[in-house]
Amino acid sequence: MLSWRMNSLKARLMLSALLMIIIVLPIIGLTLKNAFEVQVKSAVKNELSAYVYSILAVAEVENQQLFMPEQLLENQFNVIESGLYAVIADSKQSVSKNNNFLWSSNSLLGLELRQALLSPKVGQSSFLTLTIEGRAHLIYSFSVSFTSESQNDQQSFPITIHIIKDQSDLLKVVEQFKQQLWRWLSFLMALLLIVQIIWLKWTLKPLKTLKTELALVEQGKTEKLQANYPVELEQVTNQVNTLLKTEQSQRQRYRNALSDLAHSLKTPLAVIHSQKELTESSIEQLNVINHTIEHQLKRAQSAGESSWHLGIAIEPIAKKLCETLSKIYRDKNLTIEHECCSEAVFKGDEADLMEILGNLMDNACKAAKQRVVLKVSELNKELIFSIEDDGQGINEDQKQNILQRGIRADTYQQGHGIGLAIVRDLVESYQGDLLIERSTKFTGAMFIVKFSLDS
Repeated sequence: MLSWRMNSLKARLMLSALLMIIIVLPIIGLTLKNAFEVQVKSAVKNELSAYVYSILAVAEVENQQLFMPEQLLENQFNVIESGLYAVIADSKQSVSKNNNFLWSSNSLLGLELRQALLSPKVGQSSFLTLTIEGRAHLIYSFSVSFTSESQNDQQSFPITIHIIKDQSDLLKVVEQFKQQLWRWLSFLMALLLIVQIIWLKWTLKPLKTLKTELALVEQGKTEKLQANYPVELEQVTNQVNTLLKTEQSQRQRYRNALSDLAHSLKTPLAVIHSQKELTESSIEQLNVINHTIEHQLKRAQSAGESSWHLGIAIEPIAKKLCETLSKIYRDKNLTIEHECCSEAVFKGDEADLMEILGNLMDNACKAAKQRVVLKVSELNKELIFSIEDDGQGINEDQKQNILQRGIRADTYQQGHGIGLAIVRDLVESYQGDLLIERSTKFTGAMFIVKFSLDS
């Protein structure tokens, strides 16, 4: 089943489109989300860096002591637990407690830092994450060194400014962006899927049209492909039409040649047959020759496996045969019925179908007492004909002899031999099967003919 689907162009195109939608769009979503997070963090880093320089602008060092104003211009540093904090620490020491700071903003009051604050080298900065009382924060650290000149030498005063910002707002913005992103990507995936289905139907519509027209050709409802096809299919359809036209022409020429042959042979046979000096044995042989010629001509006329089979609707033919045989065997007062699927089609020549069913039903009528039933069905990719009667039936020995090639079937009792040779050869020419069984419903004979429905 899976291999059959993979042989379908529609299935392949749909699968490739689904893979594109299901794989590529989520990857694009993840890339956009990560890029957005990087950009937001970069913006926060630039913001915290600006705060560092604003604090450096108001910081003063005298005699190895740091002096800071009581209030900063950025009001968040002055509001307790505002989410924005500033800390100045000695670069030479690892600071992990508030009382080890050289200075801290008022906003840090009430909070205790349990995690050590690392100081980068002088002139360098770092941007890390920090946890304060279970909440995620971003910390930007920048180390500088103040120098003061004394009478004898220069003294350095290295410090690190730590700007800490609560990450809650950042995470909220990222989460909102993520939800909005996946919402729009989901909508885009659904939209692309709908567009893909519509596009596939529009793209593959010519193939569907081609399939429909080929089915009409098989059913005998049209003789050629007439739709307007794309350039990619135009050459194929033109070649198919050429093949159909050539086959029909050859078939007609073949039938005309056979008809001419039949007439050319009948005249000499009629002349020979009119000779008075012919013995009874010679006349019998002439009749055999005449019968053989008719039989072989009928066999040669069949389309066989080399012919392009046009589809023939079976129900009208079955109905016509039943009506005709009812008139022929009016004296026997037979009930001749047919059960046929209205959509059943025989992929072959109408004359061949008439020959097969006509001979089998004629034999059944001759052997029947009261009833003859023709059933036409399709089962397991096979077209099945069954002709049943309520006569005496055929025993096993006769079945084997009738089905053996080269044995004349018309040597058996009336109703089960005449025309069987023609039927057998016609069925074989279409690569079908002819079976002879006993009818379970009427106890008479049942002839079964099977043809494959595979193209």
